[in-house]
Amino acid sequence: MNELDLRVSSDQLQAPVVTRSQVLVVGGGPAGVSAAVTAARSGATVTLLERYPTLGGLASGGMVLVLDDMVNGQDITVTGIVSEYVERLQMLGLAIVPPVEDRKTSTELWNKWSRYGTFDFHAHGLPKPICYAAAFDPDGWKRVSNDLVREAGVTLRLHSWFSRPIVDDGVIKGVICETKSGPQAYLADVVIDTTGDIDVASRAGASYIQDSYITTLVFRLGGVDTAEAERFEQENPKEGRAINRKIKRLLGGAWELWWLKTPIEGVVWCNAPHMSGYSGVDPADLTAAEFAARDRITEALAYVKENLPGFANAHLLDVAPQIGVRQTRLLEGEYVMTKDDVTSRRHFADTVARGRDYYYPYRSLLPKDVDQLLVAGRHYSATPEAQKMSREIPPCMAMGQAVGIAAALASENGVMVRDIEAADIQQGMRQHNADPGDIPSANATIDAGSVAAVETGA
Repeated sequence: MNELDLRVSSDQLQAPVVTRSQVLVVGGGPAGVSAAVTAARSGATVTLLERYPTLGGLASGGMVLVLDDMVNGQDITVTGIVSEYVERLQMLGLAIVPPVEDRKTSTELWNKWSRYGTFDFHAHGLPKPICYAAAFDPDGWKRVSNDLVREAGVTLRLHSWFSRPIVDDGVIKGVICETKSGPQAYLADVVIDTTGDIDVASRAGASYIQDSYITTLVFRLGGVDTAEAERFEQENPKEGRAINRKIKRLLGGAWELWWLKTPIEGVVWCNAPHMSGYSGVDPADLTAAEFAARDRITEALAYVKENLPGFANAHLLDVAPQIGVRQTRLLEGEYVMTKDDVTSRRHFADTVARGRDYYYPYRSLLPKDVDQLLVAGRHYSATPEAQKMSREIPPCMAMGQAVGIAAALASENGVMVRDIEAADIQQGMRQHNADPGDIPSANATIDAGSVAAVETGA
């Protein structure tokens, strides 16, 4: 009997087996696309499942439209597939990146670039240093994601909402999704959870903790004369600050710059309103957050049109179809990263990906209780305090590449993912033009395990 004619029974739910691949990735956000494309480029057969009709997760559906946290000073530390995105978006005219000669600190450069969000947001005081970062268009991100997945030969299923894992004696074998055609099963040698909330891992029996942070419903405005708005703020700083403080109060929470320019003339994006007290995995809370955010947006826009020069003809262009959720469930994996790990720049012997100036050990991507399962993205194994400082999109993409390589190696060699050597993942990352973080920076804190590895020649 053909395997595709088989049916999987799980908790009395019958589901036809749709595909059988070496690697199955659940969640088509930045980490998921990175994992799927990298695993496919490594020679594995790959299936990617996504609940929404488009790829990109919070980068597109959530309209988080600046790629940042990928430089240490002026050194670019997060590379690989995120660099491909930036390059392809630039070729489409849908990404803005400060040129190398402008990546420095001055009032003139701050006035030129700050409204694109391309500055070091960790720096104190003003002007902040302009750095390598990218302001991009959400539909451009969807287009590049589609191209990368198609070119890599990934089997993609959109409109497929993860329902439950298929686990046999502590080993995950695949998942069941809900679709318009009913439940469907997808089997694989290795499963990668990139749902953002460890939906797969948590239901498969992996240990986790749960916490929350702010949620944000991003929106964009059209019809904005950004040149007039910037000129007013630069020539009337005190009055401009007062108006913007009022707007941020109406929104109920926003970063220092509540509006930023985009690659599209006259279109600005607003990373607001920020709202606390809502759970990103509770549908009742998410419903309430959507309504609360839209009420704030409506009130703030009315004030903006009347009071902020350059915004007189502004109109609500769109609101993100996905609410921005920053923290929900966090894996308790083989290693749980701490705030001190991040702030002290602790380097591990099994580092396989890096962020700005922090490092991810392979163990932080490995569940303790379920075999043949990997995770990547904002739900990686970390304390809530550590996660808040290390969950930006580019580092999540680096994690995705690392687990994509690990999954392909495990399937190809018929071994467990927890038995894959970090050195092999590091080598694979370099082959895919990504920095695995295996070489610590000068100001890194060397973990005792890293010291032992060096001393023994491991």
